[in-house]
Amino acid sequence: MEEFRRAYSRLCKESGTEPQETVLQQLHQLPQGRLDLATQSLTVDTCRALGRLLQKESLLTELILSDCMLSEEGATLLLQGLCVNTVVRFLDLKGNNLRAAGAEALAKLLRQNKSIQSLTLEWNNLGTWDEAFATFCGALAANGALRQLDLRNNQINHKGAEELALALKSNASLQQLDLRWNHIGLLGGRALVNCLPSNRTLWKLELAGNNIPGDILRAVEQAMDHNQDRQTVFRESQARAQVLSKEVRHLREEKSKQWGMSRLWALTGSAWLCPQFLDLMETIDRQREEMARSSKASAARVGQLQEALNERHSIINSLKAKLQMTEAALALSEQKAQDLGELLATTEQEQRSLVQRQAKEHRLEQQEAAERESKLLRDLSAANEKNLLLRNQVDELERKVKSQQEQLFLTKTELTNTTAELKMRAIQAEERLELEKNRSRQSLEDAEHLRFKEVEHMTRHLEDSERAMQERVQRLEAARLSLEEELSRVKAAALSERSQAEEELIKAKNQVRLEEQQHQAHLEEKLRLLAQARDEAQSTCLQQKQTVADAQVRASQLGLQVESLRRRLEELQQELSNKDQEKVAEVTRVRLELQEQNGRLQAELTAQEALKEKVAALERQLKVIASDHREALLDRESENASLREKLRLKEAEIARIRDEEAQRASFLQNAVLAYVQGSPLRTLSPQK
Repeated sequence: MEEFRRAYSRLCKESGTEPQETVLQQLHQLPQGRLDLATQSLTVDTCRALGRLLQKESLLTELILSDCMLSEEGATLLLQGLCVNTVVRFLDLKGNNLRAAGAEALAKLLRQNKSIQSLTLEWNNLGTWDEAFATFCGALAANGALRQLDLRNNQINHKGAEELALALKSNASLQQLDLRWNHIGLLGGRALVNCLPSNRTLWKLELAGNNIPGDILRAVEQAMDHNQDRQTVFRESQARAQVLSKEVRHLREEKSKQWGMSRLWALTGSAWLCPQFLDLMETIDRQREEMARSSKASAARVGQLQEALNERHSIINSLKAKLQMTEAALALSEQKAQDLGELLATTEQEQRSLVQRQAKEHRLEQQEAAERESKLLRDLSAANEKNLLLRNQVDELERKVKSQQEQLFLTKTELTNTTAELKMRAIQAEERLELEKNRSRQSLEDAEHLRFKEVEHMTRHLEDSERAMQERVQRLEAARLSLEEELSRVKAAALSERSQAEEELIKAKNQVRLEEQQHQAHLEEKLRLLAQARDEAQSTCLQQKQTVADAQVRASQLGLQVESLRRRLEELQQELSNKDQEKVAEVTRVRLELQEQNGRLQAELTAQEALKEKVAALERQLKVIASDHREALLDRESENASLREKLRLKEAEIARIRDEEAQRASFLQNAVLAYVQGSPLRTLSPQK
């Protein structure tokens, strides 16, 4: 792994990027033959470097890249590097959110790579794009090396399942496939079941959490058990064949040894006459005896192996018979599935009709709810208009307050100007004080009188404006009270509508109960009448049987007494038998009529149960409508509360403005009084 780490650093530096420290740490800690980068956020540059390294790496057999947050480009670069790799056996790409580009890159990997045997793709989004997943399935069909594939939580729908079924028909290497927690459904499950007879290698298929019916899951389990039995038989036959081939090779070696020894004897038979030759002959005899014993043992072993092979052939024949029986059972199950499909189609048609009826009723209820909602909206729009009028009035008041503030500012400027003029006049008056005391005093008294008049005029104007503001505030309070009364009226109307809806619901329930009671009473009356008719028929039958018995007794007595009346008795017996037959026919007819009436009663009972279910459905719909109505009322109450909160804020703002205006008026009055009291001309004016 140290060489791999150095090569990764070198490639990152050649591309002008810094290697990731977390990746370097993981590479430093990894065992031999296994690269685990799980939960490491790999950048595009890191993926490019790893892809180039994986093209030439010959030691890694396991590559784990789960939860690495790979981008589309990064995943494509990594998978391109793995396309030419011939060593990696296990690849884990769990939780990388692979999409269309990732599916196409995986398809290219499956077409070109011949070494990967286990591929984990859990928690991705391969099934969201149909075309990309179809290319992936086409590559899976052409792959001949993959043994295990994990596609859990990949958003695979029934179309993706159909593509997988086509791939499994052509694939001859995949043994384990995990499709749990997808969206395959009924159609996808049927497609997978139909493809399994063509596949003889797949022996484990997981389909939990896909909304697939139980009969399809059981059919898949049977097919998997059948393939698993076939695999075990195939492995055992392979083991037997290997053992037999070893025994055959051993026999051939022994025969070759015997042939070499016989040839050696032919070459040395005429030349050796010494004791060494005798010893050699003894050894040859011993070897021949040993060879004879070994040949006998090998013959016995071959016989045993032949017997085992015959037993295996018998087992295979029995398995073939079982296979034929299972195929017949499968055909029967398919016929049953077709019948169930027809029943399902009829039930679906009935369900569609019920759905249409319920949709009509729901439309009517929606229209009623829309009318109620329109009424509430009109009321709300009226309240909004009133609120807008109040806002306009508040804006007018604010404008008037601003204009009064501007007037106050103008008066302040006029006061400052007049003070300046008065100061100038005071200076001039002081200069002319000695010359024109009487005239200046008179002029000062006149000016002071005019000033007092102006102050009084300003105070009166401020008092009038304050009164007008108070009157406007009173009008706003009256408008607020009227709005609260309107809100209370709207609440009362909503409560009355709610009570009316509940009364209508109670009336509907009572009407349904009355209809059920009337129908039940009618059925009970019919049953009572039928019981009376049956009792009357039984009584007539008993009476007729009694008359027949009496006639038979009389006929026997007459036969004993008078033999001449035998013909008459036979005729009477014939007539009695005819009557018995007619009575039996009548009894059977009455029984059939009773059975038909019982069947009709049962049909009516089923219809009554259907009506009860409809009533329950209507009650549920009424509950839903009532809950929606309650939610709408709660929404209206929340809107009313928000309107009250806005009114309270506006009232608080008006009170604040009124307080500010009162403070400003008091400040202005105090300033005017302070100015009048503190002016230098005040000292020169005579005391009143």
